[in-house]
Amino acid sequence: MRLRGLLIAAAVLALLGGGVWWSNRARKAEEGKPRPDEPPKILSLAEDHIRKIEILKKDAEPTVLEKNEAGNWEMTAPRPLRIDRDAVSSLTSTLSSLNSDRLIEEKAEDLGPYGLNQPSVQIVVTLKDGKTHKLLIGDETPTGGGHYVRLDGDPRVFTIASWNKTSLDKGWQDLRDKRLLTFDQDKLLRVELTAKGQTVEFGKNAQNEWQIVRPRPLRADNFQVEELIRKLRDARMDTTVSEAEAKKAAAAFAQASRVAVARVTDSSGTQELEVRRDKDRNYYARSSAVEGIHKIFSDIGDGLDKGLDDFRNKKLFDFGWSDPSRIEVQREGKTVVYQKSGDKWMAGDRQMDSPGVQAVIDKLRDLSAVKFPEKGGGSPVLEVTVTSNEGKRVEKVTISRQGNSWFAVRANEPAVYELEAGAVEQLQKALSEVKPAQAEEKKGTEKK
Repeated sequence: MRLRGLLIAAAVLALLGGGVWWSNRARKAEEGKPRPDEPPKILSLAEDHIRKIEILKKDAEPTVLEKNEAGNWEMTAPRPLRIDRDAVSSLTSTLSSLNSDRLIEEKAEDLGPYGLNQPSVQIVVTLKDGKTHKLLIGDETPTGGGHYVRLDGDPRVFTIASWNKTSLDKGWQDLRDKRLLTFDQDKLLRVELTAKGQTVEFGKNAQNEWQIVRPRPLRADNFQVEELIRKLRDARMDTTVSEAEAKKAAAAFAQASRVAVARVTDSSGTQELEVRRDKDRNYYARSSAVEGIHKIFSDIGDGLDKGLDDFRNKKLFDFGWSDPSRIEVQREGKTVVYQKSGDKWMAGDRQMDSPGVQAVIDKLRDLSAVKFPEKGGGSPVLEVTVTSNEGKRVEKVTISRQGNSWFAVRANEPAVYELEAGAVEQLQKALSEVKPAQAEEKKGTEKK
C-alpha cells in the first residue's frame, strides 16, 4: 500500500510539472504577439536606423532632415539650418513606433472620403538600408480627435490620435534651432555684459565660482550671474511671425534704443546678442549666431538691463551654511576666540553656550551691503575673523562707524560695504550675550 501511494504521488507530481512546462511554453509563444483587441501598429522601426526624413506639405517647401557622417541630424532643406534636438527627437520617436487608434478599412478602394487621395501631409522615412516608408495623413475624423492615415502601398486605412498628428505635422520653422545664442553652458569661459553705460565681465575662479573681472576684480553674486546666463540661454526667436512682421521687427530694431550687448565665450568661440527696446517697451534682438532681427520676451530684455552693482555679492561673509569652526572677535580693546571642538564651542578651556555662539554666526551670515560707496570712513569698532570649510576658508572683516553710517572692508579686497545700522547693532548685542555653558557657570559658583 505504501509503495502504491508513492507511485500515485509521483504520477501527480509529473502531471503538475508537465502542466507548468506547457503553460510556460504557451506563454512564451504568445509573447510579442499583439492582443486581439489591440489596434494595429502602423510603423515599427528601429529609431537609430532612420537616416532621412522628408516632410511634404501642401503649398509649402519640403522640409528635409538628414543624418551626417557623425550621426547627427541636420536640416538640409529648405536651407541648411541647425536643428532643435528635442523637436527632432520627438519626431523620430513618434515615427519609429506609430500606433493606430483603429483600423477603418482593410482594403480601401476609394481614398477620397478620407482625404488620402491628396493628403495634407506626406512623410517619407529612409532607413540605413535604403528602404523607404511613406506615411500619408488625410482629413480629420468627423467626430474630431483623430486623423485618417495610410502607408503608401498598403491598402489599409487607419486613424491616429490628433496628438500624434501634431507630433508629425512639422515644418522647418518648428524643427529649426530657435535659440538666439547656441553656447554650451557647461563649457562657458567668459560672459560680458554692456548695459547702463558700463561693461561688466565675469570669469571663473579656482573654486569654479563666477567672479567679476572687469571693470575690476570683485566678488560676484553667483545666483545673479547664473540668472543672467539662463536669460541668455533661453533667448529664443518667435518662428510664428510672418514675413511682413519680420520686416517690421527689423525696422523697429533700427529705431529702438540699445539696452544691452551680451557676449558669451565657450570652447567654440564668442557669440554676441544685442538687445534694443522701443518706446512701447517692445524688445528686439540681433544675434551673431542666427540671421535676422527677432522680437523677444520682455523678461529677457529686463534681465539684461542691469549694471555692475546688480551682480555684486552683497553678503559680507562667504561661509554661508558651511558653519564656521573658529571665530575671532576684536572688540573694545579685547580679543576673544571661539573654537569648535566636536559639537561644543570653547573659549580657551571654557565651554561656551552653543545657542549664544550660533546666534553670533547667524548675525554674521546675515550681514549684507545696502550699497557700495567709493570709500568708507570712521574708526574701527569691530574686527571679526571667521574660519570655515574645514579650515580652507579664512575671512577677515573690519567694521567701522562714522556718524550714523557703518562701513565694512574685507581683508585683501578694495571694496567698501555700507551696512544697515540695525544689523550691526544686532550683531553687537549677540556678541554681548555669549555666556559660558550652564555647567561652566555652575562649576564657577561651587568654587566660590
